[in-house]
Amino acid sequence: MMFTYCMKRRLVLLGRDVSFLHDLLTVPRIYSRGTSHEAADPASLLVQLCRRQHYIAPGETHAASLKRGRGCGYGPLGLDLQKNVLEQWWTSVVRSRAQVFGISTPHCSTTSTAAWVLQGDDVRNSLSQRDLPGTQLAEGLRQVLQRGEFFRSGLLQGALDRYVPSLELTSGKLPFGLAQTGLCFQPESASSDTVGCSSEVTEACLVWFCSPRTSSQWLDYWTRQRLQWWRKFALGPSDFSVHDVSGEELKQGASRGVEVLYHFPWGTEVLETLWNLGDTDLLNTHQHSKAKLQCRDGRKVVVPHVVSVTSNMDRAVLAYLSNSLQDVQNVDSKQRLHQRKVLKLHPVLTPVKVALDVGRGSTSELRQVCEGLLQEFLDVGISAWPGYMDTTQTSMERQHARYDEMGVLFAVTISESTLKNGLLQVRSRDTTIRETMHISEIKQFFLKYISAAGNI
Repeated sequence: MMFTYCMKRRLVLLGRDVSFLHDLLTVPRIYSRGTSHEAADPASLLVQLCRRQHYIAPGETHAASLKRGRGCGYGPLGLDLQKNVLEQWWTSVVRSRAQVFGISTPHCSTTSTAAWVLQGDDVRNSLSQRDLPGTQLAEGLRQVLQRGEFFRSGLLQGALDRYVPSLELTSGKLPFGLAQTGLCFQPESASSDTVGCSSEVTEACLVWFCSPRTSSQWLDYWTRQRLQWWRKFALGPSDFSVHDVSGEELKQGASRGVEVLYHFPWGTEVLETLWNLGDTDLLNTHQHSKAKLQCRDGRKVVVPHVVSVTSNMDRAVLAYLSNSLQDVQNVDSKQRLHQRKVLKLHPVLTPVKVALDVGRGSTSELRQVCEGLLQEFLDVGISAWPGYMDTTQTSMERQHARYDEMGVLFAVTISESTLKNGLLQVRSRDTTIRETMHISEIKQFFLKYISAAGNI
């Protein structure tokens, strides 16, 4: 078990009674399940769906972490959604633009901004000897503290460290960028009941090195690009907006800042922060090496300015889940009105593109067709759900309602007519319209649909 603290926590421990740590580590935290009124708020409804459809793991701790924009225990669908968001971020920042290079840096860090991590077992062993004199107990805790590790609290510093080696890739010319994704440990906010501790956050970061005379224009450029990217995958694009950071909110050393915001039903949260950091951080990172930092800006030789773009990808997952959840009313075949929840995730983000089910007919033969079709989809990168393997007696309407909550784009039904003439039925999540299509056309149809959605 990992037990995390910020550096201030480390200094406080040695000068106060540490008995509270024993209780903290041995007594499970109790979370309120909430009243029926609280369960009806948008955040609770979204979390309930995420649990039900395996976007997050069961347990209040995972739900609380997700709502705070922190790393949580993702379920299979949630993990796939996060990977899809990260892949699209990487494609937009690195693969779609020249002079942006991907890097990877160690999780451990020796910088002053790093989070400090203790092994919970070491702390427990020290606290279990509560009959020891205070001086010996303090000495035991000091030894535990010395074995603690520092983990990065952000990705910016790693890119600054890699700046000089990266100059060879660009022949010393500006501009260029370094991009990275990964886990970071960040302190909890003052409003959190876990203040003083650090928790995991999945970050994506672009560090853009440019001429001092164009740094402000580059900040404007990346602000437009990033807002366009966030809105591209949104069902409600207007929920995403930008906000200029000014005054006391500015990061130390930054001349300008911009935040990309998402307007959740329960409040506005920051998804991404862009800073014009000047050259201060770069000079501080490479002290006594100013000559090595210089690049060519046309005919001039300059120390570049830094524009950083940092995204919270856990909060991005929450934003797209919230943005895509809709309550839809429809009338069934018996003219009865039903209300259903639909997770209308963008086609390139939704974890499952196609679900395969069997209708009436020879069960064994229909399953063989489903298995063959499933493999065809997987071979070309179309994620598919084997609904035909479900042995519970569920009506097709209920099955489709479940797929809608999962965000499945299309439900394909293989029936007796498929065996006779190759025709199958395809239901769309977004329109609920059922179309008849030949089995030989189905794979190309899905490939074209997903590709076209990604290019809009």
